[in-house]
Amino acid sequence: MKHHDQVADAFGSTATAYLTSPTHATGADLRTLAEAIAATPDATVLDMGCGAGHASFAVAPHAKAVVAYDIAPQMLATVEGAAKERGLANIRTQQGAAEVLPFADHSFDWVISRMSAHHWHDVPLALAEVRRVLKPGGKVLFIDIAGSDHPLLDTHIQAIELLRDASHIRDYCADEWLALFAGAGFGATIRERWRIDIEFSSWVARMRTPEPRVVAIRSMWASAPDEVRQYFDVQEDGSFKLDALMIEAQ
Repeated sequence: MKHHDQVADAFGSTATAYLTSPTHATGADLRTLAEAIAATPDATVLDMGCGAGHASFAVAPHAKAVVAYDIAPQMLATVEGAAKERGLANIRTQQGAAEVLPFADHSFDWVISRMSAHHWHDVPLALAEVRRVLKPGGKVLFIDIAGSDHPLLDTHIQAIELLRDASHIRDYCADEWLALFAGAGFGATIRERWRIDIEFSSWVARMRTPEPRVVAIRSMWASAPDEVRQYFDVQEDGSFKLDALMIEAQ
């Protein structure tokens, strides 16, 4: 199975769980997205890797039109249903990969993405596409889990993420993000950093992580060096903290 298929498969089967997940449905970052879009009159917005649609739902009341874009058809069906329930008629869905955006040049005022890019096969190619579909003066807000600048911490969090979700590629650290955006011709800054509390049992249940991998994650946390356990604030039940960041670019 190719990686794109793996992502679509993994998130197709878990679409409803992501719609109802408090970790995904709430957060100050959603308010920041809404406020940013609201400052642009009649904004057209592309939500890349929209998942269950929480970023789309947050910005739609402040936008002219939102395209919720994802590789998993079941996620898009979930978004369509939830948008109807919420009366958000200006959201339309489109299926596809981040690296090949089926939109005309200069189509969008904003491109946003929330908790998706760590699954993308080729981030430089995806960012080149973002630049192509943005209008002149268009803006970008990306939110994602962050890797660590420290190799010890980074190796552990990438391994934990991959064990939990076989479609995981990489959580990029802040410097990597800035370099990736610069490479695509953007000026980018890190707008915010924060930490997300991860409740272990719901975290693995949401992704339907197979039991041997759940055991492996618990084993990795248990045998991790003290400084790793302290940094990620690992609890007895396996719960921990993830780093997140928001990148602003134009």
